[in-house]
Amino acid sequence: MKILFVDLQYDYGMKDRGINQIGEIGFHQSFLKLGHQVECFYYDDYLKNLEALQEAVQFKADQVKPDLIYFVLFGEQFKPETLKALSSKYKTINWFGDDQWRFENFTKKYAPLFTWSVTTDPFAVSKYRKLGIKNVILSQWAALNLNIPVQAPSQYKYDVSFIGSSHSVRRWFIDTFRKKGINVATFGYGWPSGPISLEQMMSVFQESKINLNLGNSVHLDMRYLLHNLKNPIVAWKSSKASSQIKARNFEIPYYGGFQLTEYVPTIESYFNLGQELVCFSNVDEALMLTQHYLENDSEREIIKNAGIKKAREFHTYFNRQKEIFLQL
Repeated sequence: MKILFVDLQYDYGMKDRGINQIGEIGFHQSFLKLGHQVECFYYDDYLKNLEALQEAVQFKADQVKPDLIYFVLFGEQFKPETLKALSSKYKTINWFGDDQWRFENFTKKYAPLFTWSVTTDPFAVSKYRKLGIKNVILSQWAALNLNIPVQAPSQYKYDVSFIGSSHSVRRWFIDTFRKKGINVATFGYGWPSGPISLEQMMSVFQESKINLNLGNSVHLDMRYLLHNLKNPIVAWKSSKASSQIKARNFEIPYYGGFQLTEYVPTIESYFNLGQELVCFSNVDEALMLTQHYLENDSEREIIKNAGIKKAREFHTYFNRQKEIFLQL
């Protein structure tokens, strides 16, 4: 199949943040491994000239004449009439990866413009049906399918770590841990240590006894609301009221780490809870479980190794894309 892949080349369209790894490795490289012919249309340079973008993407499509145009929409950069025009001539598909909080104000508007839609939210499928959209595929985020060895460290560098952008909820969570005497090494935009590379991230996962996986949806825990004067305003304004499965749920075990994650509905469809990863529902449970698994090395290692096996066998973007193409 000849595919025109439409995505951002750089993370959030910003060159200084580096290559969009999920787009390049997770999607583009997976298409190639599946035997497809791929042409890429990156729209980073058009983010400040959306009028030119409409013409450019249609020109590229007519030039390539693809069997499928595979979009990963970032925002509302493409006009509805542009997508309608493309879908009238070519089979189109878009990856809607945030339907848990973007369905009503984004997906609802754009999904009808594509031939096919991919959602990562099982609870959104019925919403698509109500819009009259029958061609919807349920998929999920995953880990980058990189062939790297997993080596158990002779000595762990961190007791607990967290990788992800700083956010009011996450800062409160980490501060709560630290006040209880549990040091958490933090990496990512907004933390003092700053962001780290993919290779460094893999090392942190393997060198941490416990890898925390925290969402960034708002919390109504009174302790969070009182943690900072701005937090009630953040909670009131935020559209992220629902937690969701993200790539990190699969990356931590795939790259060799033990995962202690915030519970997200349907995570049990991908891992056996308590056997391949461990979930918490609030900060108190997270503290209790952290202390338990810091004190019980053998139990933690058994769960870690089972999680690694599951992620490596089933939860890569290659697996996801293969399943998607079987349904097209």
